Formats: sequence, structure tokens, C-alpha cells
Amino acid sequence: MTVRKNFLFDDEIAEHLEEIAKKENTTQTQVVKNLIEEKYDEISVEEKLEALHAFAGSGTGLYGDLTIQKIKANMDV
Repeated sequence: MTVRKNFLFDDEIAEHLEEIAKKENTTQTQVVKNLIEEKYDEISVEEKLEALHAFAGSGTGLYGDLTIQKIKANMDV
């Protein structure tokens, strides 16, 4: 599905967009699509890294100040 979006650019930005499209031998629409996808990928990587950093250390067996070993030792097993 294709969605039409209208953007308003200053004259200078519109000229830059036109120049980029000419130099890359593509359409202005494709230039904008590429830039959006590049930025989206960048944000996605940042979000994944943040999630990884939040998860880091969870594989150490620590639960607060307790370790799994301490919890097991206190269990009636």
C-alpha cells in the first residue's frame, strides 16, 4: 500500500533535495524514503542496544542482592 504525504520545505531545503536526487540519479521521493529508513534503522539499533544493556548482568544469577545459589540454599529442597 502506498500513502501520499505532503511536506512543506523551505526553498533552500527543497533545492538541496532536488540536487541530491539529481546527483544520486533517483527521485526526490526515493531520497526521502532512504533517509527515513536510515534514521529508522539507527533508532532501532539504539533501542536494541538499550534493551541489551538493561538485560546485561541478568545472566549472572543475581536477583537483587541474592544469587540463585543463596536462594536454593535457603529452600527446603
